[in-house]
Amino acid sequence: MGIAVKLQAFEGPLDLLLHLIEKNKVSIYDIPIAEITDQYMAYLHEMKKQDLGVMSEFLLMAATLLDIKSRMLLPKEGNEEGEEEDPRQELVEQLLQYKMYKYMSYELRDRQVDGEKLFYKGATIPDEVKKYEEPVDLDTLLDGLTLTKLNDIFQDILKRQADKTDPIRSKFGKIEKEEVTLPEKLEYVYEYAKVHHRFSFRDLLKKQASKVQIIVTFLAVLELCKAHRLRLAGTEEDCTITSTQGEQGDHLEVTADSFEF
Repeated sequence: MGIAVKLQAFEGPLDLLLHLIEKNKVSIYDIPIAEITDQYMAYLHEMKKQDLGVMSEFLLMAATLLDIKSRMLLPKEGNEEGEEEDPRQELVEQLLQYKMYKYMSYELRDRQVDGEKLFYKGATIPDEVKKYEEPVDLDTLLDGLTLTKLNDIFQDILKRQADKTDPIRSKFGKIEKEEVTLPEKLEYVYEYAKVHHRFSFRDLLKKQASKVQIIVTFLAVLELCKAHRLRLAGTEEDCTITSTQGEQGDHLEVTADSFEF
């Protein structure tokens, strides 16, 4: 009467090989093929009553091990560079790759277990705190910049825009009413600040195509400064605008009404 033996389950032939290597405490780079092959075949003998679909992978590896074992008994062959080829090299590379993936799966499993122990609580900010807006200190906001200096830059750009207009040709043809909305300019200046981060107020106004565009852009800059989206710093010739989007977040809510000129 035979004794029933419960075999350890392995995920595949590489898993079994890795187990035998670790069990025998041998280097994966210098596998004793003869000894490992004998132990592998002994395990297969115990598995003979298992499902054939499962056994096929193990039998394929057994054939590979026997092939390597036979090649190890023959004189070693050299490659094109004259170096001796190790018949175990390809198997070693497969084992190393499998070992790496196996340990990675353990790490992911541990993280999943740790993640199940974490609990997240939704935000419970009171409405009065959520709706609170910090008072605007114009002295701090303008950082020494006076409205007179801003106005000087604004008037200078308007004068340059007027100088570009041909006084004779401008009298011909029908002049269409130009519609410019403050929300559109708010979005334009906001996106411009997101790209350039730090830029000249004078250069921004110069990029506008008309007097109306300059005026609405000027208003948009003031609105964004009031909303803490931009910060101004003045010099004798110009003022520098710095974006604070990294500090305030990337979402812009535009509530200003439209203006027609």
